[in-house]
Amino acid sequence: MRYPPVLARLSRPLWVAVLLAVLALLVAGAPAATAADRQTVVMGGSTIYSSNGKSCMVGFNADKGHDPYGIVPGYCVQAVGTQWFADRERTIPIGTTVVAGYPHSGYGLIHYTNPDVSFPGQVRLGNGQTIDLAGAKNPVVGEQICQVGRVLGWTCGTVQQVNVSVAFPDGMVNGLFTSSACADPSNVGGAVVAGDKALGFIVGETGDCRVGGRTFYQPVIPVLAAHGLVLR
Repeated sequence: MRYPPVLARLSRPLWVAVLLAVLALLVAGAPAATAADRQTVVMGGSTIYSSNGKSCMVGFNADKGHDPYGIVPGYCVQAVGTQWFADRERTIPIGTTVVAGYPHSGYGLIHYTNPDVSFPGQVRLGNGQTIDLAGAKNPVVGEQICQVGRVLGWTCGTVQQVNVSVAFPDGMVNGLFTSSACADPSNVGGAVVAGDKALGFIVGETGDCRVGGRTFYQPVIPVLAAHGLVLR
């Protein structure tokens, strides 16, 4: 084997030691991975997993004072005290259910408690992109809206009705709004927006995407007002 001139003049133990020292310097000089590079992120559109085996899509993240919360569909959030995780294997805890009002309300709240997880205010669009929100507003009939879905991705439609009561299997949920945007059961929890304003999130649907139907939403403004929350 031919070695570089400098190494050729050294005994084998010495040039091996030199090579190891050079490699150590190269590794030491490489930029180290930061905590942010490895940090788990949970935002609107993220799927989270409960200790009871259920999964939910987060609608929005919000703050109450300095405490972060996730706003999720009421039927999905389960009992107060239920633990939630960021991963399917349930190894990364994120918090617990603190509000579970279904079927009397269409939403629930999860109090995030893991400081090693990031809870930004953006919403995933289902296509690898995110949207930054600039606050929330109430829906208006005739308004153009778009929504997030785990299967259908980013779909759009028009607000049809507001302040609607809907009979779910477990009871009547009041104060919802509807749109013509297509959804399927896997989309529950998906955020709905008008431009960069949050309107609410999907809580149910009827009909078929091929022939039309209606999607039902929990408006987010009443949730924020009832619990002193502000969208992140």
